[in-house]
Amino acid sequence: MKERITPDDRERQSLIAAAFFGCCPRCDERTLFDGAIGAGGANFASKCAHCDLDYGGFNVGDGPAAFITFLMGAVIVILALTLELSFHPPFYLHALLWVPITIVMTILSLRVVKGVLMTVEYRNKARAAVSSEAKNVVCADEDA
Repeated sequence: MKERITPDDRERQSLIAAAFFGCCPRCDERTLFDGAIGAGGANFASKCAHCDLDYGGFNVGDGPAAFITFLMGAVIVILALTLELSFHPPFYLHALLWVPITIVMTILSLRVVKGVLMTVEYRNKARAAVSSEAKNVVCADEDA
């Protein structure tokens, strides 16, 4: 007997796919990021190559970068202190070990967090909180 997949399960699977594989929130194709992990890092593509969803309309912002920086910093410091107190390796070994690990973990986790936030924004139809009147005022000021 096959298990039925509920809409909540499908949504959760899609969120996981978007986070880990860079899938578009609309069509689930792997088009969310510009290039591979090494080439584009965690930069969003301008739009989905499959369904033409414009990623520029979403505002993930700098929240993921700040969150990941603090989280990875805490994890790396704890691991480095544990290594130091357990084995007392020379300083250059710490530098050779922790710098690359920090860079790789930060880029990978940044892609995951940005993918999750983009997908959640799309599902919740989140847009910038600017009223049409405020937008007209801002546009009029820019024209002057």
